Amino acid sequence: MRSTATKLRDLLENLLQTDLPVRLRAWDGSEAGPPHAPTLIVHNRRAVRRLMWQPTELGLARAYVSGDLGLEGDLYDALRRLASLLWGNSGKPGALPMRAVAADLLSLGIAGARPKPPPEEIALLGRRHSRHRDRQAISHHYDVGNDFYRIVLGAGMVYSCAYWTGDEESGGYGLGDA
Repeated sequence: MRSTATKLRDLLENLLQTDLPVRLRAWDGSEAGPPHAPTLIVHNRRAVRRLMWQPTELGLARAYVSGDLGLEGDLYDALRRLASLLWGNSGKPGALPMRAVAADLLSLGIAGARPKPPPEEIALLGRRHSRHRDRQAISHHYDVGNDFYRIVLGAGMVYSCAYWTGDEESGGYGLGDA
């Protein structure tokens, strides 16, 4: 009997008509895919449901942000490997035709209602770039309290910027004057 991860891998490879460039770990602990590749951890069926309902990089991002999908290994390597699946050769976002494999999704117990966006995602209403809407967006992203900024900035809470000049004497990475 095929494991859940093998079923997921086969489903995706059949759908995409190419080998999956990452390893998968399913919610039951089973694994499938290249042994030394970054591992996408599918924590629950909702992760795949998010991709089924929003089969673009938005579905992938929502699954990751909500904790339904995780990653073991190098994030940049995983994104590089997945880029061609998400963006294709056109350089524009592509849509994976997940609805075309509904029978396989049903057999894995994945089919269901569209998951709500993660709470971290704000739904803005009103005219784009109006003062009210921009104020909402700014507040959502920055009014998060000092506990968050201590995690991001460290105990000193120093928020600064720097730029690299390409200074040859320091190996090509000199801190420029700001």
